[in-house]
Amino acid sequence: MSKVWFITGTSRGLGRALVDHALAQGDKVVATARNPKVLEPLQAQYPDTLLLYPLDVTDSSAARAAVSAALDKFDHIDLLVNNAGYANIASVEHMAEEDFRAQVDTNFFGVVNVTKAVLPHFRARRAGHIFQVSSIASRGGTPGLSAYQASKFAVSGFSISLAAEVAPFNIKVTSLEPGAMQTDWMGSSMKVHDIDEAYRETVGSIAGHVGNLDSGGVAASGGSDIAKIGSVIETLYKADDPPVRVLLGKDAVNYGQHFSQQQAESDVRWKELSESTSV
Repeated sequence: MSKVWFITGTSRGLGRALVDHALAQGDKVVATARNPKVLEPLQAQYPDTLLLYPLDVTDSSAARAAVSAALDKFDHIDLLVNNAGYANIASVEHMAEEDFRAQVDTNFFGVVNVTKAVLPHFRARRAGHIFQVSSIASRGGTPGLSAYQASKFAVSGFSISLAAEVAPFNIKVTSLEPGAMQTDWMGSSMKVHDIDEAYRETVGSIAGHVGNLDSGGVAASGGSDIAKIGSVIETLYKADDPPVRVLLGKDAVNYGQHFSQQQAESDVRWKELSESTSV
């Protein structure tokens, strides 16, 4: 039986790859983006199974309208994929407040807005799976990406709490935490601000590393092929007990283990001090 996907951020990258995957296997898709016109050739190819809808995820009323349009078109939604997001690079000291807030607004509150819009439908059906595209960035810290990583920590934390809230309604929640991917995330989607000399060694080195992660660099680092992620979502959707958090890519697995080990070692090192506050 075909499924109905509701996907945000579909104009390119992972979002577009997920649209292609779902349509190719006969599923129905609500593809949202700030400017979905780039997908119009697909609309001609899949007139009955694709709904294009303009959506700024930071607008909660627009999110509700998009979900309403999806239900009018396809009657129900099976999977929500919150994919819209971006990152800019700058030191905390030099990142403009409006830039910091804008990243958090899109990457985190956009997820909250669309999730809230679809929850009444999922709860009424007592079915549905919410996939949040978070990042390995939700498990550790990287100089220059403070706003992005703060938003991804928030997405994963939000997902853990949400999963516990909605489990009685048979609603599943999974935070996808990929490492590098072959997308435009590190290209025109990302702005690298002028880096002050004081931060050349930290923020500057990360900016240089990110700039070198072309498709070959992603492959060499063990990053993910976005064409494979749709199948992963399918597997998780069919699972009886899917994880609330799952790493994607060999690089993410390696970094995840590294960050976990670092935290465990720190906890042991400072255990005596930690316990000193107990009554």
